Amino acid sequence: MRLKRTLLVAGAAVAGAALWWRKNPSACPYSQRFWVEAPHPIITRARLAEVLEAKRAERILEIGPGTGYYTLDVAESVGPGGEIEIFDLQQEMLDHTMRRAAKRGLTHITPTQGDARELSYADASFDAAHLTTVLGEIPDQDAALRELARVLKPGGRLIVGELLGDPHYVRFDSLREKAAAAGLGFERRSGNVLGYFARFRKPA
Repeated sequence: MRLKRTLLVAGAAVAGAALWWRKNPSACPYSQRFWVEAPHPIITRARLAEVLEAKRAERILEIGPGTGYYTLDVAESVGPGGEIEIFDLQQEMLDHTMRRAAKRGLTHITPTQGDARELSYADASFDAAHLTTVLGEIPDQDAALRELARVLKPGGRLIVGELLGDPHYVRFDSLREKAAAAGLGFERRSGNVLGYFARFRKPA
């Protein structure tokens, strides 16, 4: 009986915390980085690579790289002639990713600290951009999508990844509507309701 009560209390606490996080969007703190370092079911590196279709010498932006779970593989895809820009609210995450990049000998990654609602890049700067389980952490998702559309080149692509269970999970229907309002056309989705990558494109 005591165990059952303990489990109920624990379950209620987890549900309460998830609800609070959903109503109060914020980035996963560096002290809890194990959440972003754990394996990502469904939204795997291989699936991102297949949807992103990174090409040699492209310039690609990643919003919210965490500790570089996807960053290093994408950097290898564009090769040393390409550029990877990583943009995060937390300098600690950027520093962590750069340490990992240095160990792998990747020198074409540039970190920038800032708020995704006001990106510090010129218009039409990137061939592609991607963010995974990050959009829901941004207090104004519409502003972030408008900024992403702004910095993409005409014909540039945006990939958004989401995983059910994340307290900031963004439903696909909602994402598609917000992306359209930002001027981004939907192209394809890989995955299912449990987790997906969706690709959008800025009109050429």
